[in-house]
Amino acid sequence: MKYSRIEGIEKDWSRITLGCWQIAPSDGWGDICTGKDAEKVVRAALDQGITAFDTAEGYGDGESERRLGKALGLQKDSAIIISKIWPEASQTLKDYQKALDDSLKALGRDYVDLYLIHWPGNFFNNPEKSTLLTEHMLALKQSGKASTIGISNFKAGDIKLLGNNAKKFSLNEVPYSLLDRGYEGETLSLCKHNNMQYMAFSPTAQGLLARPMKTEDLEMPTRKMNSLFQPSTFAKAKEVWETVRIIANELGCNPIEVAVAWVLKQENIFTAIVGSRKPEQVEEFAPAGDLELSQEHLARLTEASNAFSAVKVRD
Repeated sequence: MKYSRIEGIEKDWSRITLGCWQIAPSDGWGDICTGKDAEKVVRAALDQGITAFDTAEGYGDGESERRLGKALGLQKDSAIIISKIWPEASQTLKDYQKALDDSLKALGRDYVDLYLIHWPGNFFNNPEKSTLLTEHMLALKQSGKASTIGISNFKAGDIKLLGNNAKKFSLNEVPYSLLDRGYEGETLSLCKHNNMQYMAFSPTAQGLLARPMKTEDLEMPTRKMNSLFQPSTFAKAKEVWETVRIIANELGCNPIEVAVAWVLKQENIFTAIVGSRKPEQVEEFAPAGDLELSQEHLARLTEASNAFSAVKVRD
């Protein structure tokens, strides 16, 4: 596993971050991961050299945080923990402080390494409101309860509203995969200008690029809501999956490694966030942190991605 560091966090951050949405009950993934299974997933990640764990107050109403804190046990202080607040228009600084305190209580720690604004929201629609948002987040950082702060799902327009305050945020957590490159272009340029790297979540497009989809896989609510799984795009998306599968066969590795390794080679990517509710799947994707794709393989994957993007735009 390869590791890097960002300013404000004096710990080695693995190229693969474990996404912890799936280890708790949720509307998106249902209630099929038990507390014992969640602990096995987290322990498997630690065994594979993963040092960073991404959660949020909104993942199972805090249950993801509680399960993560319990599973990390004595290693919770050495691990990098990322959590998020879902901001609302009426929230005051006290509300932000309470949200972070609630997350810390669930995690069993007195600080998080990185605290993110989970979503910009339609109400942060002018520079004044965005400035207030920044002030609240900076106050949390200055309190010592968040080593550093970041944003999530912020596009170009949202970042522009932040103005010079954009430089106060360390990372932008965004969806990014062979099938979803919507955060390239202007958003990418603005993030690079403000020294904000990407935390790429859903690098396997919710598992579509990881393995053949079974009927029960397609029935997951979060996939039913995802445009990639709709009849109009699913067939074309599977063509990209086929390229991933062929290259994995050539390399003698798991397809999920190929899909994640491609993401890790893209511009401005700091880490790839991969989630699972099964420890054996963690063992399958963790090696992507060391996989080096050849220029030929990267070109073939990018060509397949470009072809899919062109069809998606036409549709």
